[in-house]
Amino acid sequence: MDEIEKLKAKLKEINARAGKIRELPVEEKAEFGRKINAEREAVLAEIAEAERKSLDTEVEPIDITAWSGVNEKMPEFYSAEMGSKHPLMTELDRVTDIYQMMGFEVMESRQLDDEFHMFDSLNFPKEHPARDGYDTFRTEEGLIPPAHTSTMQHRVLKKYKSRLDEGKAIAVVVPGRVFRNEDVDATHEHTFYQCEGVYVSKDCTMGDMLGILREFFEKYYKQKLNIRTQPGYFPFTEPSLEFLIEKPKSLGGKKGDYLEMLGCGMIHPNVLKMAGIDPTKYHGFAWGGGIDRLVMLRYGLNDVRNFESGNLNFLREF
Repeated sequence: MDEIEKLKAKLKEINARAGKIRELPVEEKAEFGRKINAEREAVLAEIAEAERKSLDTEVEPIDITAWSGVNEKMPEFYSAEMGSKHPLMTELDRVTDIYQMMGFEVMESRQLDDEFHMFDSLNFPKEHPARDGYDTFRTEEGLIPPAHTSTMQHRVLKKYKSRLDEGKAIAVVVPGRVFRNEDVDATHEHTFYQCEGVYVSKDCTMGDMLGILREFFEKYYKQKLNIRTQPGYFPFTEPSLEFLIEKPKSLGGKKGDYLEMLGCGMIHPNVLKMAGIDPTKYHGFAWGGGIDRLVMLRYGLNDVRNFESGNLNFLREF
């Protein structure tokens, strides 16, 4: 095993130990979290240095724009009319159309963000172990490709909070591309799409949230569905839930089969305060779920890597 692989194995061992924080007494958690984060940062720095050294060897430059066909003839270019919409974009349009019919506005997410919107505005304290669940990349300038569309929650709340004074509700969905430091396999990808939902008013409840989500999935799968929830954890919602639907008949579902579709919950008071909204006067809820999984379920696909592969044989199926 080479040096980089050994360091990555060490990083996985540290991440595994980090999960033990739940078993510790409250007074020991902060110190444990600081030590784990310090170990992780040190190993990440070693990995970055090892990867930099591995790239410092002399290599012959390659012209990636050069034609490399088996004969000298250049390929014929296809006209734009011969193209088609990517299945992810088709499904994303279906998702936003349903929410718009329910009265939600659509606000586009970003593909580069900052520490404040990624963590601070979402009630992630500095050095809190919960940040590790959103392990992502960083640019040399310190910007972050978002690991979740929740990075837009603060902007949504700030932009539309004046509506609350007018007696109206904030109702916005945010589709966007997100990025994770993942070990890629058939069910995990480093780049994928999510759709965030944010709703705030004077008197909204968790019942309203569950009703909206149930309505969405019933419209999406065109049938009545039973729903379930189970406890979850997200620093920016309290309480937090995992939302499950009865597996639709169109996907071969039978009575008693359930699928976990997204995370949701009541917006944490600290998140409302950060946006200048009084949590004693207003309440809100939020949710976020993956678009890639919806497409996989809808079409019976078994490998998420196809979406980012550029494989024309796969895309022609749609």
